[in-house]
Amino acid sequence: MASEGVEPGTVRPGGRTARVREAVLRAAGDALAEHGFDRLDLADVARRAEVGKTTVYRRWSSPTGLIADLLDDMAEQSSPRARTGSLADDLRANARLVLKTLTDPRQGALFRSVIAAATCDPRTAQALHRFYAVRVGEWSGCVTEAVERGELPAGTDADEVVRAVSAPLYYRLLASGDPLDEAAADRAAEAAVLAAKAGAYVN
Repeated sequence: MASEGVEPGTVRPGGRTARVREAVLRAAGDALAEHGFDRLDLADVARRAEVGKTTVYRRWSSPTGLIADLLDDMAEQSSPRARTGSLADDLRANARLVLKTLTDPRQGALFRSVIAAATCDPRTAQALHRFYAVRVGEWSGCVTEAVERGELPAGTDADEVVRAVSAPLYYRLLASGDPLDEAAADRAAEAAVLAAKAGAYVN
């Protein structure tokens, strides 16, 4: 039985059970990318992962618990942030990493499914918020270091600068349908740098 206040599936297994978790999360990601959240079925995930249904139901209990664990795992496995010594180069690297993720046939479809689910399911929304908090927190170091080097004004909100880089790319993915390419990524990074240097994100 899950501990009170802990979402099923979010407690990290160790030893050989880690292999089961890896297989199930990979299968869940595939199913999400193919069919979306509405058709995510734990029995189907178990079949894809070649794991007993009882194991999946006992460990994750619901599609929401499975998505929460999948997002946590994705945050942990994401590429580390750039450390180029230049804010412009660091944020360009961030933008291109976001671009690579969103244009990947599997990852892009997966994110669209999870974001859609988060609009109507509070627990999925919480898991998605945790995912982005981890990734923004990782990349905010680029901005903090830029402040320390004197590239940006003191008091610049590092998290807001990082969010400003990816926001235009997500808008293209989810709303406008405009092309998602390197030009769009580089432009988003450049705009964030210019705004930050102008003091737009100073608290």
